[in-house]
Order: sequence, then C-alpha cells, then structure tokens
Amino acid sequence: MSEVRAAVVMGVGPLRGLGAALATHFAAQGLHVFIAGRSASKLSVVADQIIQTGGKVTAVVADASLDQDVERLFASLRETAYSLSIAVYNVDSNISAPLLETDSELFTRLWRQNCYGAFLFGQQALTIMQKQKSGTLIFTGATASMRARPPFTAFATAKAGLRALAQGMAREFGPQGVHVVHTIIDGVIDGERARNQFANFVAAKGDDGLLQLEAIAQTYWAVHQQHPSAWTHELDLRPFKEPF
Repeated sequence: MSEVRAAVVMGVGPLRGLGAALATHFAAQGLHVFIAGRSASKLSVVADQIIQTGGKVTAVVADASLDQDVERLFASLRETAYSLSIAVYNVDSNISAPLLETDSELFTRLWRQNCYGAFLFGQQALTIMQKQKSGTLIFTGATASMRARPPFTAFATAKAGLRALAQGMAREFGPQGVHVVHTIIDGVIDGERARNQFANFVAAKGDDGLLQLEAIAQTYWAVHQQHPSAWTHELDLRPFKEPF
C-alpha cells in the first residue's frame, strides 16, 4: 500500500483566492489536503470543488492567530497516518491606516495574523517534518515584506517579521531535510478580493496585469519538487509588466 501524502493550507477563503487555488492544485497532485480558515461556509465551497474534481480534503475552521486553533488543525492531521509533504501559511491580513491613526489594537492584530500565526503554524509543521526529515514549508509574503510604505506601515512591520521568521526556520531546519520557503507576491492577485474591492484598478491593469492563481500554485509546487542540492529559500512573483 502506497504512503498517503498530505498538504496543509492555512488561510483558505473564497474559491477565487490563492488559498483555494493552492489546495486545489495540491489535491490534483494526489495529496490529501487539509484546508483551514475562519469561514466555515467558504471552506465548504472550496472542499466541495476539490471533491468534485476527484480530490480528497478535510476542512478545519481555525483562526491562525489562536494557539488552540492551530494545534487543533494539526491534531486532525496527526490522527491519520499521512505524511506531511507540504504546508503553506497563506494568511494575508492588511488594513490601510496612517501611522498616527494606527492604535495598539490594530498594530497587534496585524502582527498576530501575519507573523505570530505563522510562528504557531511553522512550529506545528516543523515538529512533524523534522521527524520525517522531509517536507516543504512555505510562507506567503508580500511587497511589504521588503519595504514599508504608508499607509501600510503596520502591515509591513508584520510581513517583515514573517520574512525574518522564515529565514530563521530555513537556517535551522534546512540541514535537517526540511525546505522552508518565503515567497514575495509583488503585485495584485487576480482573485475575488481584488475584483470586488478595487475593480477599477484591476481593469486598468489590462491583460496579464495581475498574478494568475493557477500560475502561482504551479510555482509553489515546482519549488516543492526541487532537489535538495538546489533549494530556493526566497523568490518573488510578479506579472511581467509590473514595474519593480
């Protein structure tokens, strides 16, 4: 009997979103996918889509910033005999707020969602992968991971912390056979959020002006398949016409 491989994706929202695209792509590669997010209804839609296309999925309602929720997510995996091939922390919570209008509650909330949750998620995934001496752990970053621009200074602070967290994990666990990756999404993703929240911006970008969901998922999978002698730790993704 062949080994059942699993993937865990935290930060799964709408069907036309990166979390759902990653989960769907991993399921198509034969992995049993554990999907997690705060909305039961959105998880249900994504899970139904994966099942309809022949994939296997387990949905877990969880808040990435709560210790007990992240522990419960990975407990559902540990209850199986599956090996953990790939885990992706895809939480991307952003709020526009000029610095003097950013209170401590907002600053802390953004840090908990974008950085602290990644710490919790990473610890759980690495505990499993370290024992296996294999696995890929990916953190989805943003342009803000590299540079802070107002009115998103609080968000950038959290994303920069996420990048440092990923670097530390890569250096500590890479020699133990675990591939830790930080991706910089340097552009706007062509998903439900962008089309609903800033439709005029999306229209102005024109053809191929936005990152396509399936293209990002393909890149994540390609990095996962890299040979250990030539691992990528950090990569940036942007449309070919995006200035940088």
